[in-house]
Order: sequence, then structure tokens, then C-alpha cells
Amino acid sequence: MILPIYLYGTDVLRRETAPIEEINDSIKKLIDDMFETMYHADGIGLAAPQIGKSLKLLVIDADPLGEDYPECKGFKRVIINPEILESNETTVSLPEGCLSIPGISENVVRPTQVKIRYRDENFEEKTETLNDFAARVFQHEHDHITQTLFTDRVSPLRKQLIKNKLLKISKGIVNCHYRTVNK
Repeated sequence: MILPIYLYGTDVLRRETAPIEEINDSIKKLIDDMFETMYHADGIGLAAPQIGKSLKLLVIDADPLGEDYPECKGFKRVIINPEILESNETTVSLPEGCLSIPGISENVVRPTQVKIRYRDENFEEKTETLNDFAARVFQHEHDHITQTLFTDRVSPLRKQLIKNKLLKISKGIVNCHYRTVNK
């Protein structure tokens, strides 16, 4: 089922998220719904808070970017209860956008490598090192479960320049091809 995506300004994007304790039918359905919602919105990642659920759950499918970013080839994951174990000191600034903040793209500085631990869709523990754009995609989605949005990471000057656009999004004044919630 395609779910609405919660927009900038909704409380759920700033709420603390809870870990998932087990995989059950409702979590499996939620994962399927999140992938369907993400694909419908032309996204490459989606976090549970973006569909109104305060859970430590991410879905990512960056494979379509594999031609431009080889590290994204085959990078499709269900990521439950993720932790960043370490990140390197090398950073790069690249533009990011977000399904919860449509129409805005800003440069964000992020580490180029992260080592993560998480549980997959079978609740098996995994440890993985992600590089370059795959690391960026993960970090962006991980931010959602720590109540952080990419706009929190832009310079104060850029944040001031996009302030009115963010205010419009929070009021639901936005043009999207997918369903949204702004309350």
C-alpha cells in the first residue's frame, strides 16, 4: 500500500524513534509498504518517521544510481535498528534532497565512509562498511531516525535563504506527485 509522506514541520520527523524488537507480520507489511511508497515517490531511501512511524527502520534501494555511482550497484537494503560504528575523517559536500522536503536541494558535508551494524529483514545482525554515495544515502536516512533532517546540516546562511521555502512546505504549500501529510 502506498502511504503518504510526512513533510517538513510535522512532529513525527522530530520524535524519538523506538527500536524494533522482532519481525512480525505487521513489520513485514510495513517494510513492503515503505518500499512501495518510496518507489512511487521516485525515492532511493525512506525512513519510518517519513511515513508517520517512530521506529528505527530504513529502506534503501540506490541500485538505479549504480551507473553513475558504482558503489550503489545492488545497494538495496532493509535496515533495522542501525548504528554507526565508525566513520572516516574524509568528507565531501554534495547536494541532497528529501521526499519530506520536496523542491529543496542543498549541499551537505558527510563522511565518505561509514561502518554500520544493523538487522536485516530476517532480523539477522549485519556489519557493513559503506563508501562514497552509498554511505551518503545511508547517513541521510539514518539521520531521520535521530530526528535530524538534511536542512539541519546546511550552513546558517543557506538555512536563512531557504527559510521561506521550508515554511511553505510546513504549511502544505508544495507540489508533489505523491501524497503528503503536513500536520
